[in-house]
Amino acid sequence: MAQPSSLSTPRSALAIGAHPDDIEFGCGATLAKWAAAGCEVHHLVCTDGSKGSWDQSENLAELVSRRQVEQRSAAAALGARGEVIFLGWPDGELESGLRQRVQISSWIRRLKPEVLLGHDPWKRYRLHPDHRNAGWLVCDGLVAARDPHFFPETGLAAHRPSAILLWEADEADHAEDVSDFVDIKIKALLEHESQLLTTMDISASDTEQRQRETGAFKEKIRDRCAETGGRWGFVAAEEFKLIERT
Repeated sequence: MAQPSSLSTPRSALAIGAHPDDIEFGCGATLAKWAAAGCEVHHLVCTDGSKGSWDQSENLAELVSRRQVEQRSAAAALGARGEVIFLGWPDGELESGLRQRVQISSWIRRLKPEVLLGHDPWKRYRLHPDHRNAGWLVCDGLVAARDPHFFPETGLAAHRPSAILLWEADEADHAEDVSDFVDIKIKALLEHESQLLTTMDISASDTEQRQRETGAFKEKIRDRCAETGGRWGFVAAEEFKLIERT
């Protein structure tokens, strides 16, 4: 049975995304709401974001550095005061193997989040392998983090989050009321300036046209959150698959 906005504000939350900007798209308004209520919000980005350009002459080392700066700025725009972690796996080549699972479970044990958020790996017809594998790592990493006999060589005590929220779920059964936080989500997304063309359709160098394209992007995000909210009885919402009693 669907249970909209049933989570109280967690003490801490760890959002895990495949690339810089995935977290803001997937759950930015929810994180902003929780941060405003005192939650310690952490970001973990699995890849280096080095494929995030359509310009074949792009300096990829500079792009990686720029995207880290953008991600930190986006987290700050959400009001997040926790860690911003970059695992640095090559964009497009993320695997959900044991090496990555050790990393994810270790950060869960270090940060001890009450709630995890990430991509839903069960989403049908998801094309991007990084999104699929990042989703598996959230789930597999939690299982490893909660049980002490996984990876004892790390020397980190086991930790069991109370819930996982998976965004872009085909069968969402939970929504967070974000009616007052959509504009903060948009502000955070626009901090990812290197992605204006590739993910936001903001391409113009002309000031007036750029303003129009930026306005269209803002309305797209507002409309999407409003449409989601309408399904749950809210002005605006973000929806998830909720897994409790992890």
